[in-house]
Amino acid sequence: MRKTLLTAALILAAYTPAAFATCGGSFTDFVESLKAEAIASGIAPATAQSFFAGVRRDQAVLDADRRQGVFQLPFIDFSRRLISNDRINRGRANAQKYDTIFTRIEQQYGVNRGVLLAFWAFETDYGAFQGDFNTANALVTLAHDCRRPELFRPQVLAAIELFEKGAFDPARTTGAWAGEIGMVQMLPRDILENGVDADGDGIVSLKTSAPDALMSGGKMLHHLGWRAGEPWLAEVSVPQDFDWSLTGLETVKPVSAWTAMGVSGRNGALDSTLEASVLLPQGRGGPAFIAYPNFRVYFEWNQSFTYVMTAAYFATRLNGAQVFDAGTPQAGLNDSQMKTLQTRLQALGHDVGKVDGILGAGTRAAVRTEQARLGLPVDGWPTPALLSQL
Repeated sequence: MRKTLLTAALILAAYTPAAFATCGGSFTDFVESLKAEAIASGIAPATAQSFFAGVRRDQAVLDADRRQGVFQLPFIDFSRRLISNDRINRGRANAQKYDTIFTRIEQQYGVNRGVLLAFWAFETDYGAFQGDFNTANALVTLAHDCRRPELFRPQVLAAIELFEKGAFDPARTTGAWAGEIGMVQMLPRDILENGVDADGDGIVSLKTSAPDALMSGGKMLHHLGWRAGEPWLAEVSVPQDFDWSLTGLETVKPVSAWTAMGVSGRNGALDSTLEASVLLPQGRGGPAFIAYPNFRVYFEWNQSFTYVMTAAYFATRLNGAQVFDAGTPQAGLNDSQMKTLQTRLQALGHDVGKVDGILGAGTRAAVRTEQARLGLPVDGWPTPALLSQL
């Protein structure tokens, strides 16, 4: 014991807090800084040494991180790519197969089964494709990379905690390129905080046990703020003379106020007890939805607006909603045009984040501002006409 404490003290003496590298630089030095930070947090030196012994930088992880072109697709195309009759039928079959566990989740956490089924389908095709990237390598590589170190560095330390508990093998644990593990793809910190042994075998196994994965996912959504028993999204019809500037997540009104403006549900009555926002993923000519408070929790799972819209919509389909009315949206922008738009928006002083061709929240907000300035309908959907006026 005395030797272990002395070893830890000697290691920590070489690393003041300022010496803990944030990102970039020598990968070897970065790993050493992570090792020291783990020891400073209470991890035994031998455990930290063992965890990092075989860790290496994985270029394939970085390539995958840079190659997310699917999120450049507009909502209609993206949703049609991810949602099929086969996925719906298998989702409903799984709802029956695991009815007992879904009932437990709904009773304990208030999360509708359709919501978890949609995540299960999109993340791993109901557990069939969970990823074969070495998780330790993926997390350390992304923590070292300077794009999102604040997200991944804590996940490395959480993985070490799982390793210390015997629930993670740095040499063998695999998953998605971004470090998620299991059927519903959870990061190590989420597993530590929300992992549940739902099948009662004494082990939280998110890779091989559907009950464990689903119950853990339900607990995580509850932890993130899911409001028990409430809806999350519903398709709506909107009158043609609607004030389009009121659409978007920035505007929240009582559902009764929206219905007074002529907004109506396409799959039954809307929940008049809640507040909500009206969303137009492809502008005033495309499908329209009303987003309740639970919809915002989706962004804690994934920050892509297109992914969130599609996952939330698919959950309603699994619960019996009809196919959305695609309408006749105006033509959008291709990859090159979208990057040009983002560059011009940046030049006008808007914060659109990285110029990546993806219509994210920052770009949508900037588009709305410029549409208002130019006297165009403020629906957040960028078109060639808007680009030409900019």
